[in-house]
Amino acid sequence: MNVNGITFVGSVKEKTVARNLYAQARARGKAAGIVRTNSQAMETFRTEVHVPPGSKVEFELHYQEMMQRKLGVYEHTLHLQPGRLVPLLQVDVYIFEPKGISFVTASNTLGKQLSELTKISHTKDKAHIVFKPTVQQQRKCDNCTESSVDGVFTVKYDVERESNAGELQVSDGHFVQFFAPSDLSPLSKNIVFVIDVSGSMWGLKMKQTVEAMKAILDDLSMDDYFSIIDFNHNVRCWNEDLVQASSIQVNEAKNYVESIKPNGGTNINEALLRAVQMLMRASNQGLINPRSVSMIILVSDGDPTVGEIKLSTIQKNVKRVMREEFSLYSLGIGFDVDFDFLERIAMENRGIAQRIHANHDAAEQLKTFYSQVSSPLLRTISIHFSENAVNNVTQNRFDKFFQGSELIVAGKLQQSDYTTLQSLTTASAANMDLSIQTEADILGLDSVLSTHQHSFTGFARQMWAYITVNQLLAERSLASTAMKKRGITQKIMALAVEHQFVTPFTAMLVEGQDQGRAERLIADSPRDSKHGCCSATAPLSGRQTVHQLVYSKPPWIQATKAPTEEVSGKVEEAVLNFVDNDPHFIIHLPKSKMDICFNVDSKPGHILNLISDPGTGVTINGQLVGSKKMKNNKIDTYFGTISIYSKTHGVQAIVGTNRIDLMEGRNNHSFSWRATAELVLNRMRVSIVKEEHVTVTVDEKISVMVFLHRVWKKHPIQVDFLGIYMSNTNKYSTQVHGLIGQFAEEPEVKVYGVHEGADPKKKEATMEVKGNKLAVTRGWQKDYRRDRKRGSDVYCWFIHNSGKGFIDGSYTSYILPQLDSFLTSI
Repeated sequence: MNVNGITFVGSVKEKTVARNLYAQARARGKAAGIVRTNSQAMETFRTEVHVPPGSKVEFELHYQEMMQRKLGVYEHTLHLQPGRLVPLLQVDVYIFEPKGISFVTASNTLGKQLSELTKISHTKDKAHIVFKPTVQQQRKCDNCTESSVDGVFTVKYDVERESNAGELQVSDGHFVQFFAPSDLSPLSKNIVFVIDVSGSMWGLKMKQTVEAMKAILDDLSMDDYFSIIDFNHNVRCWNEDLVQASSIQVNEAKNYVESIKPNGGTNINEALLRAVQMLMRASNQGLINPRSVSMIILVSDGDPTVGEIKLSTIQKNVKRVMREEFSLYSLGIGFDVDFDFLERIAMENRGIAQRIHANHDAAEQLKTFYSQVSSPLLRTISIHFSENAVNNVTQNRFDKFFQGSELIVAGKLQQSDYTTLQSLTTASAANMDLSIQTEADILGLDSVLSTHQHSFTGFARQMWAYITVNQLLAERSLASTAMKKRGITQKIMALAVEHQFVTPFTAMLVEGQDQGRAERLIADSPRDSKHGCCSATAPLSGRQTVHQLVYSKPPWIQATKAPTEEVSGKVEEAVLNFVDNDPHFIIHLPKSKMDICFNVDSKPGHILNLISDPGTGVTINGQLVGSKKMKNNKIDTYFGTISIYSKTHGVQAIVGTNRIDLMEGRNNHSFSWRATAELVLNRMRVSIVKEEHVTVTVDEKISVMVFLHRVWKKHPIQVDFLGIYMSNTNKYSTQVHGLIGQFAEEPEVKVYGVHEGADPKKKEATMEVKGNKLAVTRGWQKDYRRDRKRGSDVYCWFIHNSGKGFIDGSYTSYILPQLDSFLTSI
């Protein structure tokens, strides 16, 4: 924090020490602030700032966060609520994942006018997301002085996972094992839903709970068993025993839930004991598959008021009867509930607790939580390391693993001569037992991180400390004696001060010097643990000046964006003509507002002309490669090489699946796909984005993007191939021709007689074009620009017989002898 030119830098101290120093600063009327954490967590902060009138303030918050993978994604959320128009409002998110990024998306709740302003640059292992609305774009309307920026900006991504072995990373004398397998059959579930129907649930809370329960019940599979217990001062069971989740039973359960009328008190103790008894009875009767997962899901909005009301006694009662194979998940609706109690009882019984905010989307929150535990893939997971290689290992045995989540184990390395660290993971799946090994180079990752200024070289050390502190906080909340709690508290404080964590027992003190006197600010935890973060209690006073951040962009971001952003951006945003896959040509006709597609069934080795323009001296040709084997008595063909040749400038770029060659006369420059680069040679600009695409631009007039499609090297049929994308804003001469070039001048097209075809998903029609009447079929092809793996569907009218009647002449007329050849005649 910079107040009137004085810089304050923070450090974490024991809370009592920090509070005393903070009190002294406030007593003198000096600048002060508090950042508070929740009593049992370190992720939620409440910020209060007191600034003397007339002060000029710059405030920066630097923090570390361990990303938690949920539902298959890592999510980073920013709340953007400036409360006014801001001269410079910019969000930059940089992601670096050495193993590669499988996808990255960015969305916001700021309204349609701002939703399309986000720009994403994405390579294999890095991404850059930018959101930078101008003052005019921030306005609620053209002449408004109010800002429309009031919502949440969210970035989601996941990393590439090479196998189910997980990823082991070693850095700075510490290690972290990430385990997130996929492609496994889910385990069957045995679930008892325990629903609070006391009077406080009346109205919206009950309506939202019913809505969520109906969706959750629909999600159950025939392999699952379930029942429902609802409770107020009494406890009722929809069915005394677990029943199979058949459609009949699910519908009956939904009707039962809809008929519930909330009233009366809250008897949590008896309801939970009844749920455990139901699971035990099913287990004793042999109804529970030994490899299945058994869980109780409690939904409540209040403290117990009937029966046993002492929380510690309820906790002991449930713990006494629960079996090791059962888990309890607690969902607390609203802030009236004692969430600390729900958290303790869940943690003690191999589950987790989650607060559900009582608002219009509570049903979505309930469904989202259930989706996180609805698909268990593994149980009894253990991640082992050699005892003489590591120590101080965090929790390494886990009850369950759910699809889309992630298990994390961290620890310290012991002094040794080892060059690699190995781990062994064992687990039980639906119909098999797993034993998986993985290893990591002890020095390899540090050498990679040291080359990236934006990377956090101490991440493994901090992650180990963070996980350890959280485990100690959980252990402390379950400690049975005051002495045990004190011992754990001392451990937490020691780790928190060493690793600079704000916890319930430490605080952040910010100090600076003002003519020899210390100025202090503080961050500590709130006294009321029931409440989350809230708005600042003391607004900033005095004139506020907006300053641009002084931090420079990480150097790698310059490389990940194609430096020809202006040209390549046009290709990305404009409507394109392109060829991708088995060469599927897609021609966009802007005037007719339709896309036309056709295949060319040529032979491997043939060179097809795409653009031939003697006027500009540019010709673009593609050479076909064949699949490894025949499929349906046919060899599929793909483009394996693309040539962009400018006769005027005597330069040629040849893009293959293995390399990119740039030639001028006798000079031949060869570049790998494994690096991002920009090349300029005599009016030809080549921008390579590592392992993704190449953009070749000639004279800033004609641009083509070539996308790389990689397939498994040992694939029995398919081969690596290329996709070609060209903007129809390219500036060709009137002499242009070729399979794509001939459509620079759009032909007149009429489609009529649309009717059902042999395939009910594909309409058929008649097309009139170039004096021909053609029978066409409505279908779709794939555009891989934004989704490189699955592609996005482009609907088009398909011309049969290799485009006959739509293209001039026969496709054989476009077969050329050389990659730099021009068409002679059609």
